[in-house]
Amino acid sequence: MKKVIINVVLIITVFVIYFLQSNFFTWFNIAGIMPNLFVVFVLFVGLFTNKTMGTIYGIVVGLLWDLLLGMQVSVNAICLGIVGFSAAIFDKNFSKDSRATIMFMVLGSTIAFEVLSYIINYFIFTTNVEILNFIKILAIEVIYNLILVIILYPLMQKFGYYMENEYKGNKILTRYF
Repeated sequence: MKKVIINVVLIITVFVIYFLQSNFFTWFNIAGIMPNLFVVFVLFVGLFTNKTMGTIYGIVVGLLWDLLLGMQVSVNAICLGIVGFSAAIFDKNFSKDSRATIMFMVLGSTIAFEVLSYIINYFIFTTNVEILNFIKILAIEVIYNLILVIILYPLMQKFGYYMENEYKGNKILTRYF
C-alpha cells in the first residue's frame, strides 16, 4: 500500500513540475532559459528507488512531456530514460548523503541530457549547429538546476530515503552471537 501512495505522490509531483515548467518559470527565467526540473526529478527517482523504476519514470515522463508540448515523440523519452538508468549507476558509486555529491550528479545529468538531446535533434531533425548558443543555454540551465537542488535538497533527501526504505528495504544483515 505504501508503494502505491509513493507512486501517486510521484505522479502528482510530475504534474506539479509540468505546471512549474510551463507557467511559473516562464515568468522567472534567466535570459529566456528555464530550469529542467524533469531531469532532477528522474534522477531523484532513479537514485532512491532502482534503475528499472528510474528508467520507466524517465520514459513515461519524457513521453508525457513530448505529448503535452506537441514535440516529436521520443527524444525527451530516450534522454530521460537514460538519465533514470544512469541514476542507478550513480547510486552504486556515490553517496546520497552529501549535498555536493547530489549537485555533481545533477550537473552531470543535466549536461548529459542536453547534449544527448541536442545530438539526437541534430541527426533526426537536421537542426542547425550553434555551439556557442548551446553552451550559453546549457551553462545557465545547469546553474538554475543547481540553485533549485540546493533549495529543495532537504525535502528531496527526506522523501528519497523514505522511498528507498520502501523499495530497497533494509538489506543489512545483522548477526547476534
